[in-house]
Amino acid sequence: MNLTPFARPGFILRARRTDAWAERGVDIQNRVLRSLLKRAANTQIGNTYDFKEISHSNNPGVIFASRVPATGYEEIRADVIRMVHGERDILWPGRCMNYAQSSGTSGGRSKYIPITPDSLNKCHYPGAADCVAHYLRVNPKSRIFSGKAFVLGGSFASELVPSDPRVRIGDLSATLIKRINPLANHFRIPDMKTALLPDWLEKLPALVKASSHANVTNLSGVPSWFLTVIKGVMAERGVDKISDVWPNLEVFFHGGISFEPYRDIYTAITDPAKMHFMETYNASEGFFAVQNDPADRSMLLIIDNDIYYEFIDISKPGADAVPMSDVEPGKVYELLISSSNGLWRYHLGDTVRVESVNPVKITISGRTKTFINAFGEELMEDNAEKAMAAAARKHGATVANYTAAPVYATEGSRGRHQWLVEWHTPPKDIKAFADSLDRELRKLNSDYDAKRSHTLFLDPPEVIGLPEGTFNRWLRSVGTGKLGGQRKVPRLSNDRLIADAILKQFSKYQYPTI
Repeated sequence: MNLTPFARPGFILRARRTDAWAERGVDIQNRVLRSLLKRAANTQIGNTYDFKEISHSNNPGVIFASRVPATGYEEIRADVIRMVHGERDILWPGRCMNYAQSSGTSGGRSKYIPITPDSLNKCHYPGAADCVAHYLRVNPKSRIFSGKAFVLGGSFASELVPSDPRVRIGDLSATLIKRINPLANHFRIPDMKTALLPDWLEKLPALVKASSHANVTNLSGVPSWFLTVIKGVMAERGVDKISDVWPNLEVFFHGGISFEPYRDIYTAITDPAKMHFMETYNASEGFFAVQNDPADRSMLLIIDNDIYYEFIDISKPGADAVPMSDVEPGKVYELLISSSNGLWRYHLGDTVRVESVNPVKITISGRTKTFINAFGEELMEDNAEKAMAAAARKHGATVANYTAAPVYATEGSRGRHQWLVEWHTPPKDIKAFADSLDRELRKLNSDYDAKRSHTLFLDPPEVIGLPEGTFNRWLRSVGTGKLGGQRKVPRLSNDRLIADAILKQFSKYQYPTI
């Protein structure tokens, strides 16, 4: 039974509300900030900075920015741990019972992001609804509700074990699956028990079993993890294209990492006459943006979902954060967010490029700490993703995962970048691939090109191919020891901690001494 015609009108109405954002975006954001401040006025942080007074001012954004300091996770870690142990009204009203464990900070420890009922019901779930709404708006022939949604998530495996068993810590996706309206379970796979399995060695075959004979119409998850599952399904059914297993598959709502290195392989294994790819910007801290036009790969910033945004121009060291009204197209900004999960002027750690304003549309350019600038080359994550995708296309290769780090100069050699790459399909000539990667990087980044000029300051990049499963095995060896939807290998590092750990762990392969 196809329920899409019955569901479509409500979703279309939801998508249409965004048409007013071009003219009313600033007013909407100010209203969001006032609402956040009023609701948190009687919390510990609200009393400290007098949120009640700020919320009643004529210019709340200016006073808020002048009075409340911008913070990173380390500044609020102690408060979050107090919340985990049961204290109320610290960063957000009431007691928070759910936390998303995400990547560690510079201290190597995991972060625990509060997931409050407000953040679930006014941010994360509405953001997911926006994905479907915009997709249906631009695809009138969709039959998305004629089959199942395959939602790939993580688990509640955690480094931190709370004293209260009712407190749940794990991947954001696990909380979303656990707390979703039970009616939604009739329209998705796998079942909750399978979806929340913590060990991917057990989970992967269970996912293959649950999906290999299902009528899957849409996918939601991280491209790298989903590709592993899809390969398992294709092997189980003995086919070369996943569209032979799921003939009604029409859309992949993807996020978490750049889709560019995976686009070609997904295109090759799906039906191009039916398949669509819609990018989302959803993190533990909030649901920030969604692609609302398949012809435009930028994403619409969601401005009415309990998040107030500020932007720091990364080209100006020491620059103050500015509100959404002051952003300029073409510039790259670090995001600060204030939201109903108790994060206030919080350094998200992501950088975005503002592609247009009125309404604001963005692309993810990288992480503030995900870059290589060991030699003044200022190589950003988006440069790496685009160059890797272009080199892979040229050489008929497909990349499963990769990370890159600097190799520092010695007396006998200049510095270089070392790329550790796990392939789905390796190139025939890895040296030629490295040369293509180098050329693409030089096209994309003038600073890198200058440092590579005449090989005076920076040697050509070195590409090391790793066996299939290398990154999964490394991920299991760190953190909780489990794999999951929120566990990702950083694409770029400005030091060798991760690269050396991977090379050391798999020392049976002969790598150069560094």
